Amino acid sequence: MNRVWLERVFIWLPCLVVLGAIGLSGCRLEAAQLEPLRVADNGRFFVTLSGRPLFWLADTAWQLIHDLDQQEIRRYFADRQHKGFTVIQTVVLVELRSDKPNAFGHFPIEPRRPDRPIVKQGPDNDYWDDVERVLRLAEEHGLYVGLLPTWGKAVTSNWQNGLVDGFFNVENAEAYGRFIGDRFKSHSNIVWILGGDRAAPTDEARAIWRAMARGIAIGVSGKEDYSKVLMTYHTSGPGSTAWFMNNERWLDFHGLQSGHGRWALNWIMVEHAYSMKPTVPVVDLETTYPDFRHGRPPTVATDDDARRAAYWAVFAGAAGHTYGHHSIWQMHSPKYPGVANPKKYWYEALDAPSARQMGYLRKLIESRPFLTQRPDLSLLAFEQTTPWEMCLALRGEGYALVYTPTGRTLEIQMNKLPAGKVHASWFDPRTGKTTDIGQYETKGRQTFDPPGQEQLGNDWVLILEQSQGAAGK
Repeated sequence: MNRVWLERVFIWLPCLVVLGAIGLSGCRLEAAQLEPLRVADNGRFFVTLSGRPLFWLADTAWQLIHDLDQQEIRRYFADRQHKGFTVIQTVVLVELRSDKPNAFGHFPIEPRRPDRPIVKQGPDNDYWDDVERVLRLAEEHGLYVGLLPTWGKAVTSNWQNGLVDGFFNVENAEAYGRFIGDRFKSHSNIVWILGGDRAAPTDEARAIWRAMARGIAIGVSGKEDYSKVLMTYHTSGPGSTAWFMNNERWLDFHGLQSGHGRWALNWIMVEHAYSMKPTVPVVDLETTYPDFRHGRPPTVATDDDARRAAYWAVFAGAAGHTYGHHSIWQMHSPKYPGVANPKKYWYEALDAPSARQMGYLRKLIESRPFLTQRPDLSLLAFEQTTPWEMCLALRGEGYALVYTPTGRTLEIQMNKLPAGKVHASWFDPRTGKTTDIGQYETKGRQTFDPPGQEQLGNDWVLILEQSQGAAGK
């Protein structure tokens, strides 16, 4: 039983004692407050303030705040909590339908004036109350929120060039940042994500985002103290903050967008950001979307493609991964027209196989001391020449994991592992099931042949765990 559910049990106990006297309606479940997140001491992962590790497993729900009513929000959060997600990424000033009121009939700001938020007295009376509802309901479901203050089009219309032509400038960006930082400073489940699908290669664009970050920090703590907030930037794809925002004072971890098509080689981008100094965590914040038609010639991304992107990211050294589905990011429903021909409504896409399989990845990584893990391609005793069939390896305290996206035969340098024996098994990313193989000496090279035929979609993880009594190396 995880910490959130234990806390909820204890919250309910006093109510259960008197349930017969007052009835069920006399007691309301109050969610325990999530601890704020920070970067782990090794600079590679996320932990809570008390040091509990958190695996970043996010979903892109960009239009959630604007498009969904309370019942729909609850449905979405309950599903994502059940499937093992830990973070939901969404936007305050949205990309789509920003000229129309949200599901509660509210607008966030006066037209093109982020320094003039529309605020009304009383609860549930304005857009900012609606944002607060999302934060509160997320916390009730044990979820952190990767909150984008605005979609990037409000700063620059072009995805890549960074030429400022939106309604944000340095002055109103800081004013807006101060407002939202102060407005939501009591919510400990926020991770601030600036940007919004736009690169910032120009000094002018970076100055605006820097001002917004400064404003948020001041709004949260009363001064420019970035230790009180956790921040990153969501760039366009393919792109990475390591390309144009390395060593910003406010940037706590590298965010990249690898792209939505079948062949988003995000392992290359993660490897690059992982190697940069200073050392910070890396997360692919937007990648392959199942059912999205993309590329030249165009192809439709599959659940297999989304799953491969997740394993590639994590096995290249990322602190977790952000999943997304073409129908869910835009909250496509009968109420709203679809963008780029989504095949399903958002609530139908919740049960995509790849969404469920993201939870299997989290379970695999969290089942071992993952704060100790690091990429280690030296474990692989074979040459690789095809980027879209890349095998990757991780090693941590007492274990090693090797991922193959095609089920190819793996030849492992066993002498790279601690002296003694290891127990080997296969982990199936499609089902989350593990099959034992046996014990092996950590000497020379050893061949491991995964089940099934070698082909894309037949992905497997080889697990090598140090046997009891093995000596350290």
